[in-house]
Amino acid sequence: MKASLYVGILAVACLTLAATANAGDYIVVLKDGVHAGAVMNPTAAAAARRAVQAAAKRHRAVPAFVYAHALRGYAATLSDAALARAQADPAVAFVAEDREVSLPEPVGNIIAAKKTPGGFPLPNQITPFGVVRVGGKLSPTAKIDGIDERVNVDIAILDTGVQRDHPDLNVVGGLDCNKKGGAFADLDGHGTHVAGIAAAIDNAFGVVGVAPGARIWAVKVLGDNGKGKLSSLLCGVDWVTANSSLIDVANASVIAKGADDGNCGQTNRDPLHGAICAAVANGVTIVVAAGNDSADVADFVPTGYDEVTTVAAIADYNGQPGGGAAPLPDCLDETDDTMAFFSNFGQDVDMAAPGVCITSTFLGSSYWTMHGTSMASPNVAGAAALYKANNPTASPADVKAALIANWEPGPIPEDPDTFSEGVVNVSTF
Repeated sequence: MKASLYVGILAVACLTLAATANAGDYIVVLKDGVHAGAVMNPTAAAAARRAVQAAAKRHRAVPAFVYAHALRGYAATLSDAALARAQADPAVAFVAEDREVSLPEPVGNIIAAKKTPGGFPLPNQITPFGVVRVGGKLSPTAKIDGIDERVNVDIAILDTGVQRDHPDLNVVGGLDCNKKGGAFADLDGHGTHVAGIAAAIDNAFGVVGVAPGARIWAVKVLGDNGKGKLSSLLCGVDWVTANSSLIDVANASVIAKGADDGNCGQTNRDPLHGAICAAVANGVTIVVAAGNDSADVADFVPTGYDEVTTVAAIADYNGQPGGGAAPLPDCLDETDDTMAFFSNFGQDVDMAAPGVCITSTFLGSSYWTMHGTSMASPNVAGAAALYKANNPTASPADVKAALIANWEPGPIPEDPDTFSEGVVNVSTF
């Protein structure tokens, strides 16, 4: 088993500040760390941290986070005077607001699930329609047959945490960036649900994921209300970059307003984009939910970044293409095999996966059904994990190309744009 580690993925738009900005919480990025390159050895990393801490001392700031891998910089609450010192420092590239980020807007019974002190039991294992639709039962690597043979790959879940002792999940470690070093327990349920879609264990009970039994790393970047800060997300992405030789895939369901400048955040001074570019450049495949706003993903981050794999949601009620299945009881009244009404869309969407009426792991060692692009993206994260299990040296670009080459071709009915992305398929992985 790989050494304990945590992974992070971020989603937030960042704002360039004028010298007259008010005091508050900020991200300070040094010039030598706008877009960090290869992962440093421990000695070099320690030196980078010292350089960042020295900069914070010059600014008379007390860092809440110090970043030394995906970018060089720190997060802190700055007084007006400290902010002015940071902006005037020739070693500083830019200063950005530490803004709030969140889960995509919830759909349907996600809210009901959070109000329930537990889900429902599944004493006998089912294969969710989503896993069937993406070809999971045909995958020679997944080998879904009720026998616990775990996929040898590591997936980071950037979310609200994951229930550590859920018997249907192989949770091997994690980090709480939201609490700055505390436990990564999931008190919301979202992250636990996402983890099961990607990698629930193939056994005699519950559900099975696309990459059964893959090692799950729970990275809590959001609070128990599904909201968080850019600084906490940067904590996670900095860590994943430092440990990119160990993590294969990271899944994130975090979103905020923003845009891709086509330059890894160096033009519009977006520390999130630069950090994600560094993680991807170091070999981590990052999969993100498109969002549930029925809007163009280009208006959001990280969905609009070219470096990630952005996933839209379709409805599927029988695990088969072609349409014609009736909606499931107590589910959204969507048309089978069409783009979900809530899903974001646009040229930056890379592919689609089932995201309506998805049953997966939930709090209290139970199960629940949810809807959203957050339920679609872990199907693709699991698909990427299967590919990486057989192609461990594949780059994120190689992984995305393989997913596209093997997808179920589009266009997807009721997709509001003209870009004919397909539905992910792992039957040959």
